[in-house]
Amino acid sequence: MVRQNLWQEQHLNFTKMQKNKKIIITGGYGFIGSRFVKAVYDKTNYEILVIDSITYAADFNRIPDRIKEDIDRFRFLSKDICDVTCEDLKGATYLVNFAAESHVDNSITDGKPFIRSNIEGVFNLLQCGGGTVKKFIQISTDEVYGDMYDLRGRQYADESFRLRPSSYYSASKASADLLVQAAARTFGTPYIITRSCNNFGPGQHKEKFLPTIFDSIANDKDVPVYGDGLQSREWIHVDDNVEIILELVLSNVKDEIYNIGSGYHYKNIELVNYIGECLGTKVKRVPVEDRLGHDKVYRLNCKKVEGFLGERVYQCLEGYLKDEAKGLQGTSNRS
Repeated sequence: MVRQNLWQEQHLNFTKMQKNKKIIITGGYGFIGSRFVKAVYDKTNYEILVIDSITYAADFNRIPDRIKEDIDRFRFLSKDICDVTCEDLKGATYLVNFAAESHVDNSITDGKPFIRSNIEGVFNLLQCGGGTVKKFIQISTDEVYGDMYDLRGRQYADESFRLRPSSYYSASKASADLLVQAAARTFGTPYIITRSCNNFGPGQHKEKFLPTIFDSIANDKDVPVYGDGLQSREWIHVDDNVEIILELVLSNVKDEIYNIGSGYHYKNIELVNYIGECLGTKVKRVPVEDRLGHDKVYRLNCKKVEGFLGERVYQCLEGYLKDEAKGLQGTSNRS
């Protein structure tokens, strides 16, 4: 309650200073980006420009009509971030880059789109807008730190931990992070880089792990599980993640990296089994050949962001899975 009241007080103070401020959100029709658009709309008075190339992973329905129909505050530009011009970014106070190719399996099949979007795209945004915005926010991932399983002891990666990416996806995100830091060093581009753990929540694309489980159950198919299913991931609700990102955007801090995590760790096989428990059945699963270079464990040290913004209680993945399972009980043939 204290933290909520503090946020409301800060919100009122920010509102007085927000007139005519503009925030550009790239990848705003993606899973995380769209929830950030909603948070910005509800908690600020900023004008919002969403730039999105509308790939297979985008969805117009992720942003509510009440926002899209507000022509005074919301605009949309259908464009690849590699093709964005300086004119497109003109007048922006903040630029928040969610745009990315993000599925590891796709990067193994064909890494070129990841190099284009995640590296060339970020370079173009920095060239066009990095010198004029008050802050450039790059949305990164915990995967840039690589697999923690092969390190002695239960080490957790803090923001100074060396980058050890394992896939073309994570390598392209690490490269983008370095480009942002280089722009700050050479051109004085003010930045924040956030490195989040796995996100869960409504509207996630079906190719991701949790939607794949529910889709398989709903369609009476076996749930595919990589290898032994013992890969461990940390999970945060997408709304908790974007709330922290927005607080960092609105803060006075710049030229910093922040890990964002909840502290909730689960093995993949545990999640599959738990969903089965929620449904009152044993979920049928089929082991599939393990992903090439598959990381076993990610662990984040998030003391830095907690020290700056304060500790908080995060939405629990288990509660979310229970609610999703309830919705499946009427459609699944497994009973």
